[in-house]
Amino acid sequence: MDPHSVLVIGLGRFGTAVATTLIEQGWDVEAIDLSLELVQKWSDRFTHVLQADSADVEALRQIGAGDFERAVVAIGSNLEASILTTANLSDLGVPSIWAKAMTKQHASILHRIGAHHVVLPEREMGARIGRLLVGSLADYYELESGFGIGRMSCSAKFADKTLAELNLRGKYGVTVVAVKHPGGTFEDARPETVIGKGDQLVITGSTERLQQFSGRA
Repeated sequence: MDPHSVLVIGLGRFGTAVATTLIEQGWDVEAIDLSLELVQKWSDRFTHVLQADSADVEALRQIGAGDFERAVVAIGSNLEASILTTANLSDLGVPSIWAKAMTKQHASILHRIGAHHVVLPEREMGARIGRLLVGSLADYYELESGFGIGRMSCSAKFADKTLAELNLRGKYGVTVVAVKHPGGTFEDARPETVIGKGDQLVITGSTERLQQFSGRA
């Protein structure tokens, strides 16, 4: 099996978004769903689309699910199907299983039965929006609990100075890792980098420090 192949199970909004993004990046995606209607809907968009009951381990074995290095369980509201599918993939020895969870309890179960990565899309998006609302961050991702990375515009307060002169890490506890000048592309941030008003900054730090800094900038 091509190491750049992924099995995506579930063709709802989450699953199709994952599959589309992977295909755009040149990955080979095999997508399956129990619904014939969804399989027919996406057969023109995805190269390999199959109808199968992922809750049945024999059905997964027949389509070669155990040969994939990565699989995404994108099943939404059907918790039983989500849990059985994840357990089946674990039994088949898939090395990297990503699974969508609806609740913290659901996520806990998925972890216990073999999921290596569990995401709660609505919860994580809600937390992300909440972070963006309280400061001047244009984008924010929490890398792990209490630590994140964000993007923001440089204000006049910090303009026309080098990062060394600003000493943002010492004063505010945040680190600028990349800078994008208007009309340019992101470049690695260096102590001698001069930032100007309107430049896009990628910053990292604790969630608390990022919020505090974005509120001051």
